[in-house]
Amino acid sequence: MPDFHSYLLHELNRAPLTVEAYLRDLSQFADWLGMDYESMTPCDVSAGDIRGWLASLARQGLAPRTLRRKAQSLRAYFKFMLKRDVIEKNPTRELPLPKIPKPLPDHVRMEEIEKILADEEILIRDIISLNSAPTPEAETELRNHLVIETLYSLGLRRAELISLSDNDLSLAAGELKVTGKRSKQRIVPIPQKLADDIRRWQMLRDKLWPDLPTPRPLFVMKGKRITPSQVYSIVKGELSQTTARKKSPHALRHSFATAMLNEGADLNSVKEFLGHSSLSTTQIYTHISFAEMKKAYQSAHPRAKRSEE
Repeated sequence: MPDFHSYLLHELNRAPLTVEAYLRDLSQFADWLGMDYESMTPCDVSAGDIRGWLASLARQGLAPRTLRRKAQSLRAYFKFMLKRDVIEKNPTRELPLPKIPKPLPDHVRMEEIEKILADEEILIRDIISLNSAPTPEAETELRNHLVIETLYSLGLRRAELISLSDNDLSLAAGELKVTGKRSKQRIVPIPQKLADDIRRWQMLRDKLWPDLPTPRPLFVMKGKRITPSQVYSIVKGELSQTTARKKSPHALRHSFATAMLNEGADLNSVKEFLGHSSLSTTQIYTHISFAEMKKAYQSAHPRAKRSEE
């Protein structure tokens, strides 16, 4: 397993959490075969064994996304064994991957986010004017506001937001270096309003936490780099009064893409902003734009309203 672990991390460039999931899947498959992972002989595993395991999981009610991941785990493992000449034939070569349904991504309505950000600005100005010295209350309000503003303004993933440090910023040039999936980096422009808010937050952060390690993490809570659960909690709380079905960081990423396309941005520009490797991944947002257009038509045009009577 150590060699396969290294293969996943360094050759396939999989994220640590993905590697953990792949290794867990392999152990579960070995258990199903009635043996320990370390004693499993890959050359004795047939395509029928793999299909049987996946079928048993499907009967247990596992979601298609989970089944697909488990199939990908076995694909990676047997491809590794084939490259190391442990097996002569890959039993997953003809293995079809379970299809994942593609529902429209959830997003928060633009007017709702803009209202949240505007209301927060008023509250922050009041707090800062009342307190000449930095306070925990000011830290909380500034940080939470900037988390929402950054996710919505730039369309970042949660992990991308968390990994940001001061050295990723070039505020004078209005640029931000983002490290995305599989360590792929991209440069995105920062609007002036966001740049000003980042400077304001950095000044407060540095007064409260002058001993942060370098490179200094952009977002901190209680003097430490912010965690995934803390980001999720902030977003869920800030979006609590919105009509969005899912109040998550990814919903704000979807909101960014939807707003860009609805305001006339071309699909390829949105793709580059989001850090998608394929244009087909970005195209799902065109369906959201169409859904918004259809909803507006049905509520406004007399012929559309008449057909619903």
